[in-house]
Amino acid sequence: METLNIVYLVSAILIFSSIMASTLSARLGLPLLLLFLLVGMLAGEEGILGIEFSQYAIANFVGQAALACILLDGGLRTSFKSFRVGLKPAVVLATWGVFATVLVLGLFVTWLLDVDWRIGLLMAAIVGSTDAAAVFSLLRNGGVKLNDRVQATLELESGANDPFAILLVTGLIALNVDQNSQTLLGFVSLLAQQLGFGMLMGLLFGYLLSKMLPKLHLAVGMYAILIMSAGLAVFAATNLIGGSGFLAVYLAGILVGNNKVRATEHVLRVMDSFAWLSQAVLFVVLGLLVTPSNVLNVWHYSVAIAAFMILIARPIAVFSSIKPFGFKNREIGFISWVGLRGAVPITLAILPVMAGLPDAFLLFDIAFGVVILSLVLQGTTIPFMANLFKVRVPSNAEPDEEMEIWVSEQASITLYEFEVKPGAFAMGRHPLDISSSISEDEIAIFALIRNEKIVIVDQDTRLKYGDRVWYGLRGNHAAKIARIYNDIKLDRRSVEDFYGDWMISPNVRLGDLPFFDESVSSTPPNTKVTYDKEGSPVNMWQQTVAEFIKANLNTAPVPGDTVQINEEWSLIIKDIDDKGTLRTIGLKHY
Repeated sequence: METLNIVYLVSAILIFSSIMASTLSARLGLPLLLLFLLVGMLAGEEGILGIEFSQYAIANFVGQAALACILLDGGLRTSFKSFRVGLKPAVVLATWGVFATVLVLGLFVTWLLDVDWRIGLLMAAIVGSTDAAAVFSLLRNGGVKLNDRVQATLELESGANDPFAILLVTGLIALNVDQNSQTLLGFVSLLAQQLGFGMLMGLLFGYLLSKMLPKLHLAVGMYAILIMSAGLAVFAATNLIGGSGFLAVYLAGILVGNNKVRATEHVLRVMDSFAWLSQAVLFVVLGLLVTPSNVLNVWHYSVAIAAFMILIARPIAVFSSIKPFGFKNREIGFISWVGLRGAVPITLAILPVMAGLPDAFLLFDIAFGVVILSLVLQGTTIPFMANLFKVRVPSNAEPDEEMEIWVSEQASITLYEFEVKPGAFAMGRHPLDISSSISEDEIAIFALIRNEKIVIVDQDTRLKYGDRVWYGLRGNHAAKIARIYNDIKLDRRSVEDFYGDWMISPNVRLGDLPFFDESVSSTPPNTKVTYDKEGSPVNMWQQTVAEFIKANLNTAPVPGDTVQINEEWSLIIKDIDDKGTLRTIGLKHY
């Protein structure tokens, strides 16, 4: 009993320390996942607590379950809207991209380590896929707003590339154990089986779960446990029949998350805690598993492999995968850079150890070093690189908080919180008298918070700096109110710096804009010439702004996309609806 209590105590202290370390993440500029790893290493055999942990089978068990939970949560939060701009390139990145990375990096590793080519390819396959936990955590919680095309592609890739990476690692381990055990035909059939069964199980049970949730009446906390257990069941069952459990649980999460009902909101709230707990436990266990001195002994290999992967192998794979989809070079550059490695490579590196390969511990130590370098180098530079590659867009005017309250199984009311910022237009005004364009039947005050206390709103109430107001809204007015509560000068300056001084309709003709009166007879160089149904060239100045943008963009438009008119003027997409229809366009002069 005493031993059991010691295990409980140590486990609780490690998790508690990991969560407390998260408060240092923003101050130090370090990815939170890296701090979880460091906590595990500090508690390990060469750390403060000196815990000897070399149970690779247990670590693999924890890793598989945690990754399934993380992918389920990631799927629940993946909107169908991201499929419009990111699905096709993400699928290519998750298959060909992983294969190209492994092939290019494998040749380098074989030369660098002077090992058999099978070991070189195995090392490359272990670190060849991006990590869902790292990507979801750093992109969704990093405070950087990327253009939708880049964000969707990175998130969908990280959620979908695990099956192919695991298949490559499994096949290469078998090839190292028995060179005659793998054939090209067998590998292709195994890949088809993994992807086919994974998609079938994920879509089937995701659909069934999404239809079952609205019909259930459970205690609030039970919905997430139900979805969590169902997701793990789908994961395990898919693995048992030879499919990819990771792909299945991710797809099931997407279908459940996009079928919004009362139960879905309860699931999302609790699953967020499950996902964070999974990440903390997984990275702490992996930190315990590693021996820091062994990683330091091969640090030069880790640095060389990480540098080659980040600067050569990954860019080659990304460029060859998504360039045909109309991505700009700066977008390709950023996606190449944010090929974050995390728990997946370390978990995959456990498999050769369990298989008893001769160089397994060398591969594990190198993979761990590569992950550390990736989290430090790539994870800490996301904001800088987003600005450098110009894929960062200004944060839209948004409420500080948003809470959905379901009043029935199919109907909900959304409450929005806004805080009065310095210089805001709302200062000195009544909470209901902030905008003449919002009618009284479209807005209602839920609460006014001043100095952490609720204030009763009457006719004489006036807003002050720091007040927080909760509104219930009917209609799409949240962004408008957020602008009223923000600093007018700062908000306007950030928008004008990015989108330009003029906002124009996508339906206006280019030639009707007063800035181009003298140039309507000529077409600027490097402008794509479009043709009508009869094959005759179309005069660009007769096109609407929307027609000109779509003709020259070569991909699905997203906010932040820029189309050059000439050397002095460009069009920048500001607003776009869920169907991809352009709403507001910025006109910028250089």
